[in-house]
Amino acid sequence: MTQTAAEPAVVAPPSPRSTRPRKPFRYRKAIAIFIVPFAALFAAFYLTPILYAVFQSLQKVEREGTFGAPTQVFGGLSQYALVFQNTEFWSSIGRVLLFGIVQVPVMLLLALLFALLLDSPLLRGKRFFRLAFFAPYAVPGVIAAIMWGYLYSPSLSPFSAVTSRAGLLDGGTVLWAVANVVTWVFVGYNMLIIYSSLLAIPTEIYEAARLDGASQWRIAVAIKIPLVVPAIVLTAVFSVIGTLQLLTEPLVFRQFTSTISSTFTPNMLVYSTSSVPNFNLAAAFSVVLAVATFILSIGFLRLTQRKADQ
Repeated sequence: MTQTAAEPAVVAPPSPRSTRPRKPFRYRKAIAIFIVPFAALFAAFYLTPILYAVFQSLQKVEREGTFGAPTQVFGGLSQYALVFQNTEFWSSIGRVLLFGIVQVPVMLLLALLFALLLDSPLLRGKRFFRLAFFAPYAVPGVIAAIMWGYLYSPSLSPFSAVTSRAGLLDGGTVLWAVANVVTWVFVGYNMLIIYSSLLAIPTEIYEAARLDGASQWRIAVAIKIPLVVPAIVLTAVFSVIGTLQLLTEPLVFRQFTSTISSTFTPNMLVYSTSSVPNFNLAAAFSVVLAVATFILSIGFLRLTQRKADQ
């Protein structure tokens, strides 16, 4: 039995890609010129405050004796333990969640209805209505709250015969009085986002539906609304974030009624705690509120994406 000599291994020729000399990246400096200013501002005004808030939430103030000088030392998670034991904080979280569950769907439903009306060929005077719906958003939140506060107040309102009986600033209704102001201000803003999405739909789809005999109502329900769902989800996420940041309207309404306390919303509790001043506990409140907002927003996005995939 003879043995054959082993054949020499075939060496693959080097690919031209590996041997090709790399060209110098020509636009490196130009990209750096555009990115560095943004990165510097992003780090200075976004990341640094967040990191400073987290740092402050891990500190605590100690005194030597009753009248000793305050000293800030590392406190670990002691401030977060106070946050989770604070019943007023969790009551305010529950209050704004109830606010969001009722107010956000009503506002988005009105925004969708107004956007569909503006996109309908049956409506006349679209420029007037577009400006009329959007005009409240141009009013600063403080001015809007003062204006509605005067209208709600039984002693100041020109409709005192109605407001004195309705009790719009009483403890059981003041939350919905605030919701009315927020809806009045932001429904036009959300309407424009949905309306812009409607304008991006190709007109050929509408023409094909009309050739098939579809009415305007059928086109709105079967074509327009399903195609603007991403825009509705976007406005919903913005509204969820804005709900947990509710501050201006209830803070102004405190001048008109005593039913709104300094802990009515989470942001009011953070503001009042920092005014004591107890910056460490206020920072811990802020961090927990930011994490809750992030979890709610991401959870809502995941839920809507899962339903869309089904």
